[in-house]
Amino acid sequence: MPYEHFKIALGQLKGIGPTRATQLLGKVGSISDLFTLSMKELHLQTGIPMTRLSEMNREQALQLAEKQLLFNEKHQIQTHFFMDNDYPRRLRQCPDAPIVIFTKGLVDSNPQKTVSIVGTRNQTSYGKLLVEELLETIQSKDLSIISGLAYGVDIHVHQTCVEKGIFNLGVFGHSLDRIYPYEHRKVAEQMLENGGWISEFLVGTKPDRMNFPMRNRIIAGLSDAIIVVESKKKGGSMITAELGNDYNRDVFAFPGNVQQEQSEGCNWLIQKQKAHLIQNGQDFLDFMNWGYETAVQQLELFPDLTDIEQRIYSLLEMEGELHIDTIALKSGLSTSQLNVVLFQLEMKNVMKGMAGSRYKLNRKQCA
Repeated sequence: MPYEHFKIALGQLKGIGPTRATQLLGKVGSISDLFTLSMKELHLQTGIPMTRLSEMNREQALQLAEKQLLFNEKHQIQTHFFMDNDYPRRLRQCPDAPIVIFTKGLVDSNPQKTVSIVGTRNQTSYGKLLVEELLETIQSKDLSIISGLAYGVDIHVHQTCVEKGIFNLGVFGHSLDRIYPYEHRKVAEQMLENGGWISEFLVGTKPDRMNFPMRNRIIAGLSDAIIVVESKKKGGSMITAELGNDYNRDVFAFPGNVQQEQSEGCNWLIQKQKAHLIQNGQDFLDFMNWGYETAVQQLELFPDLTDIEQRIYSLLEMEGELHIDTIALKSGLSTSQLNVVLFQLEMKNVMKGMAGSRYKLNRKQCA
């Protein structure tokens, strides 16, 4: 079977998220072992109880993955596995990130700057003006714009990006074999010329209500910043904003008329200090320090790093914050070797340990 088949299937194993998947892969030789080893052999290697292994439904996961793989080949869909370099590094930082996502079009998984713009389905003329001014102001700053292709603010964001030639991505609450709502098909297809589509859902997944909060976590996770244009007190954009705070993203909101239902959510986010108040695009750029062109400075490598230390340094520089199990898997070092190297890097103040056995570069020293 193609290796991609096993990657997709891993994402369909019941009860297996990124953390558990990383732990499992550290105990077996390859992803394929999780599906080809007998239950007894897998139990001996991983320590997972036999009853739990049977509940994972390995055979069903393989069948679902085969169907998705055939669809991918026919429709030019790309698969991004959470341990591969082409998986979005921002999303990988989120504890509930999907193991696999699927994309179509000109999708840059790791752009330099990303902004999600979301809002109510019942957009007002005020909201339309805010979106147009915002995108007019930031269009020259080489940003990737993300939204959810829903009615109202979302589709207006995508339509304006298409008209202005701004790179934009749409995150689906269903599989990539359909467009929902159907009225947005033309805009969605135009997006493929300067952007693309993203989904975590397998082919055949309908736009059921339960899928959209899952979609919202992808929108938040892919972003450096989230801007809520207009929103009621409850709704998808409020979920995205709350998730953005959970993921330590910068969240912004435009204030609105206190008597206007579509502004209740934004005003509440600002009042509760869950979002920064902005009045225009320049406010946003100034806060993010993206308002002025600056030269991209390359991090200087430490001259006294050993080859193994340099390997770990380069890995963290490319991937960002990583769990120790992921570092071990990607570096090829044993746990005992890795513990020594990580200790040495911490002593040299190159890297620092985080909660949950995670590590990242000490940017103050690396700048």
